[in-house]
Amino acid sequence: MSILCNIEGRLLPPEQALVPVLDRGFLYGDSVYEVVRTYGGRVFALAKHFDRMERTAGRIGLTLPSRVHLEAELQRTLDAAGNVESYARIIVTRGEGRFGLSPHLAEGHSRLIYIVKPLEVPPESQYEQGLKVAIVRTRRNSPQSLDPALKTGNYLNNILALGESHGAQADDAILLDLKGQVTEASTSNIFFARGGVLVTPPLRLGMLEGVTRGILIDLARAEQLIVREEPHGAEALAEADEVFLTSSIREVMPVTRLVFLESAGDSRTRAVGDGVPGPLSRRLRQVFRKHALQA
Repeated sequence: MSILCNIEGRLLPPEQALVPVLDRGFLYGDSVYEVVRTYGGRVFALAKHFDRMERTAGRIGLTLPSRVHLEAELQRTLDAAGNVESYARIIVTRGEGRFGLSPHLAEGHSRLIYIVKPLEVPPESQYEQGLKVAIVRTRRNSPQSLDPALKTGNYLNNILALGESHGAQADDAILLDLKGQVTEASTSNIFFARGGVLVTPPLRLGMLEGVTRGILIDLARAEQLIVREEPHGAEALAEADEVFLTSSIREVMPVTRLVFLESAGDSRTRAVGDGVPGPLSRRLRQVFRKHALQA
């Protein structure tokens, strides 16, 4: 098993995979990307990931290679890496150009990059114990500034939030919007359950439209569960029966402890429900995995 990069069609080990310093993805985060994984060696939900990449690229005026080319180069890189199961990051930058912020300074074509490595999933102990997650002071970007719905190479907001959570010995961060409403975790969407009803923040608050989030909503409704997309403050998480995160790598990950980071360095910790993963998150993880393995 190996880590393998594909830089504009050249298959290279990581130590030889170089991007010019004048590439706008390196200089400014002027790029789009997607992360996909395999189940049984097959890439899961690739069309949905490409749909989102095209939406993001359209919003920032970046031209993507054709979908046929994107998929062919992905498969070629996966085949060459030869991993049993793979994680793959697909990156398209605006390429190089004259030095300066304006996208009009870009010259030539966009740059296509793949990074493929053996899939590393969370240890089973995390699913059995649940995560400790901090509601951090760092706020989610407003959709009127840098829209979190855009999956770009600019991730500083998430990095700052995650660093704050690690300072509180937490596993991840929950970001609130400027009104104090729950949006998402650093790289995951969030759900909570109360009285058998599933709730997740609406996309209009400003967050990434997670592929796993969308699939799980459909699967939950097929299981005859009530799913509501509505805004709530952080206290709704503390009052919930269950809280869990969703992402391509985590699938459905329970949260069993919340740390509220408050002003002047104060914090308070609350257990979620009984402090152990609940039946709904366990059930939905099984439903999701079954769907992914059969897709």
